[in-house]
Formats: sequence, structure tokens, C-alpha cells
Amino acid sequence: MTLSSARVPDTGVRRLTATLYGYAFLDDFVLLYPVYALLFADTGLSVWQMSSLFALWSLTGVLLEVPSGAWADAVSRRLLLWLGPLLTAVGFALWVLVPSYWAFAAGFVLWGVRGALGSGALEALVYEELVRLGAADRYARVMGRARAAGMLAVMAAMGAAGPVFALGGYPAVGAASILACLLTALAATRFPEHRAPGTDGDSWAATLRDGLAAARTDRSLRRALLLVPAIGAVWGALDEYTPLLVRDTGVRDELVPYVLLLIWTGATAGSLLAGPAERLGSRGLARVLAVAALALAVGAGTRTPAGLVLVALAFGGFQLATVLADVRLQHHIEDTGRATLTSVASLGTELATVAVYAGYAGLAEGATHGTVFAVFAVPYLVTAVAVARGAAGARGAGREDGGR
Repeated sequence: MTLSSARVPDTGVRRLTATLYGYAFLDDFVLLYPVYALLFADTGLSVWQMSSLFALWSLTGVLLEVPSGAWADAVSRRLLLWLGPLLTAVGFALWVLVPSYWAFAAGFVLWGVRGALGSGALEALVYEELVRLGAADRYARVMGRARAAGMLAVMAAMGAAGPVFALGGYPAVGAASILACLLTALAATRFPEHRAPGTDGDSWAATLRDGLAAARTDRSLRRALLLVPAIGAVWGALDEYTPLLVRDTGVRDELVPYVLLLIWTGATAGSLLAGPAERLGSRGLARVLAVAALALAVGAGTRTPAGLVLVALAFGGFQLATVLADVRLQHHIEDTGRATLTSVASLGTELATVAVYAGYAGLAEGATHGTVFAVFAVPYLVTAVAVARGAAGARGAGREDGGR
């Protein structure tokens, strides 16, 4: 009987993680990723127009992020996870069938809706299923591996994009991307979900109200909420410009996807380190951010292919810190309103990301892409100092947080 009881949770964890890793891989196996900035440029869009599209993408998330998180707490989270990829498939179809500024804009709106539907819902579903199975302590490792699976998919897509593009151009990579979206939706239907949707007449508005009230009254929760956008926004926005950064170093267009593999290798390594790195604590997190910021500034500033090695190191550090920030947040949230509060953090990320897009467009008017990347290393140095000071203050008050 003891063996059977131990085996059931392990079987449940395996089912959950297998579905999660498959979903994460398919969700990011999009061959358009490494070339869509080039598609925009080849269609005749300026850097300002591209930045406006990226901003529209984020603004869609800003408008829907928190309501969709509250909705995920009120209804089925699995429902939102399979619905979103279908919207992205429609957007990608518009891009390759009628490439124009307005088609790109419509695609980004649909992609933004998809991101809002999944953000918060995925983390909440995984965390609460692990709690149910008595394996909440595995969350950092599980989510780190899931992020790594997504990045491996990005790398695989970069490797495949070159030959597929050579064979069929943008329509071919678009068709492959649409297929990946459909398979992602299918994988989402396999997620276990034992949590019942909102009961007792609770609406998504009431769920949202309760979640925001918790953030106002809990100082440690509020800090965890703020840390997520402070870490995730800048490098998440810079990622959209990495093909232009690589091109700026003199790499030929057909080789850009392969060079981007280097950067994503660094980010993947950062994800895989999330489990053991959870023990770093606040001071360790501050060091990771500081080292990554310096690597980004120096690597991008050289404007050479060799400097991209340091950019890869920087993205690895930022990805590691992003996962650790999410882990801290999940540990601070009570079960009620988990998707809502995770979406509140994502809302902060989206707002900060819009600011980065605007800043990037402005700086790029008079500077190289390498210089702009180097400038955006500064916010990470500021965040590193803030995290280190927070850790020192906690020690002084006799409240060392131990990394949470």
C-alpha cells in the first residue's frame, strides 16, 4: 500500500511535466521567430514602424493581462491554454498571406491576446497541480526545464528556418509556424486540471479585486510582484531586435538564424540552472544580474560576431533571473487568485516592455543597435543594486529571506 501511494504522485508529476515540456517546446517551435524582423524590413517597414508593432503587441497584453488572469482563476485554465495558440495561428497566416503594416498589426494583436490568455494560467496550473501532488518544491526545477524546452524549440526553429526559408521563403516558414500553433493547442488539451473553476458566484472581477487587495496588504508579495517586470521586461524586449543586432555585426541574412542559436544557447543554459540556483538568495541574484548586465554592455558594444558570445552569456543570466523571480512570486502567493497575481506581474512586464520599445526606437535613430543594447544594460545594474540593498536591509532587521 505504501508503494502504491508513493507511486501515484510520481505518476501524476510525470504526466504533468511531460505535457508541460511538450507544450513549451511546441509553443516556441515557430520558424517565423528568427526571420519576422527581416520580413518586416523587407516589406519596407522602418525601425519606428517595427517598434510600434512591438508596442502594439505589448499594449494588447497590457489591456488584457490582468482580466485574463482573473478569468483563468474563475474558469478553466486549460481552456485558455488551448484557445490562445489558435489565435496566433490566424495571425501568422495574415503575415504571410497579406504582408503589410496592418496585417502585421492584426497578427500582433492576436498574438498579444494569446499571450494574455496563457500568462498566469500556465504558472498557476502547474504550481497548484504540483501542490496537489505534494511536489511544490520541484516548481523551480520544473519551470526551469520548461523554459529550457521552449528555448531548445527556438533554437531548433532557428536551425530549421534557414533551409525552409531557402526552399519556400516566408510562406514556407509561415506554414510551418501555423502547424506548430495547432499542435500546441492539441498538447494543451492534455494538461491535468483538478481545480474546480470559481464557485459561489465569484466573478472574474471579484477575483481580481481580491488579488489586488492581497498585493496591497502584503509588502513581501508586492516586492515579488515588482521584481518580475524589473528583470523580465528589458531583455524580453531586446530579444525582438537581436536579428538586427546580429546583422549589424556584418553577418549575412541567411546566416542570421544560425548565429542567433548562440544567444539562445546561453538563455537555455540559464533555464536549466534554475533548480540549483534557487539557493543563491538575494545577494546571489544581485550578482547574476550585475554580471549579465556587464556582459551585455561589453558584448553588444563591440559590434563584432565575437562579442555575441558575451550577449549569449548575458541572456543566460537574465533568463535564470527571470525564472527565479517567478519562483519567488509563486512562493509568496496564497492559493486564491494565483493566476490573477501572476498576471499582475506580467502586466508590469508588458508596461515596462512598451517603454523599452519606445526607448529603443528613439535611441536607434542616432545610434547603432550594439550601442542601444549596451545602454539597456544600465537598468539591470540598478535592479542588482536594489536587490542587494533589499537583502542587506532584511539581514539588518533579522529577517534574512533565504532567497524567497
